Amino acid sequence: MTTLQIIAMILIGLAALFTLYRLLFGPTNADRIVSADALSLITAVCLIFLALYFDSVLYLDIALVYSILSFVGIIALARVIESKVKQDITNKGED
Repeated sequence: MTTLQIIAMILIGLAALFTLYRLLFGPTNADRIVSADALSLITAVCLIFLALYFDSVLYLDIALVYSILSFVGIIALARVIESKVKQDITNKGED
């Protein structure tokens, strides 16, 4: 590994730590959704780095499938939270 790759991996690790902090202690649900999306992107980037390091295209396929599944999961999570917010608004209107 070159020093540039090592620096990139350290920076990606720091980004993952900051994103994980936001996921756990985010003030709003929207912050948590955005951080979950960013964390899934960081994971896909790590898989791509593994593909470069091991010189194997298998990790690229895994990164592609992981990215698609995480996108669908984040969209589903956002819709669930959006429906809860709409229910809270209608319940406050009835009071």
